[in-house]
Amino acid sequence: MMKLVSWNVNGLRACESKGFSDVFRELDADFFCLQETKMQAGQLDLQFEGYRSYWNYAEKKGYSGTAIYARHEPLSVNYGIGYEEHDHEGRVVTLEMEQFYLVCCYTPNSQDGLKRLDYRMRWEDDFRSYLKGLDQRKPVILCGDLNVAHEEIDLKNPKSNRQNAGFTDQERQKFSTLLAEGFIDTFRTLYPEQVTYSWWSYRFQARQKNAGWRIDYFVASERLRPSIADAQILTDVYGSDHCPVVLELDL
Repeated sequence: MMKLVSWNVNGLRACESKGFSDVFRELDADFFCLQETKMQAGQLDLQFEGYRSYWNYAEKKGYSGTAIYARHEPLSVNYGIGYEEHDHEGRVVTLEMEQFYLVCCYTPNSQDGLKRLDYRMRWEDDFRSYLKGLDQRKPVILCGDLNVAHEEIDLKNPKSNRQNAGFTDQERQKFSTLLAEGFIDTFRTLYPEQVTYSWWSYRFQARQKNAGWRIDYFVASERLRPSIADAQILTDVYGSDHCPVVLELDL
């Protein structure tokens, strides 16, 4: 059984001060993917025995950033998606493994007033093209904070959030398009009716009230469907405004 974990840590240094290392060891994953590390090279030397780590830092300090800790040696590592417009914010790390590509992604937020929605739409199209290119060679496992609640079941207050960042018709449609082109939302595939969230605003005691959004995913190539053993959202793990999500594969 192979275990993969993804977590938007909302600043790894802050998360480490709230017990990140303990969570990391306890979850005992084959691959542990991070988003929003908010770090530059050399700011935090956090290594774990038996793992190698791969980091993509944003050029802007204290912003974005992704990383993967891996127990297994990749055949190759790629940073970014090969589009000049998108590759300055440290948003993607891809490991090529024997049987699959593992893509850790922190999708750009459309922001208040949707001021980045047009950019987000270009990102979605280019990123989907990148994933489909990988998928032609071997199956893809995409994980991360994809900054979209796909369906109304995926957030507490769909009516009042419609056309807010992360729940615009445009963003939801792009996610539907990705799924229509040979990918599956692993959690929703296993648990079509389950209401579980992965992110809660720091405002309004949202986490205590469980007024959350499910915006952290494991998406996989359709042909991996028979290998999916379980998908979990670890709502009892604190340290960030997101909680970790898990995928277990029987490969």
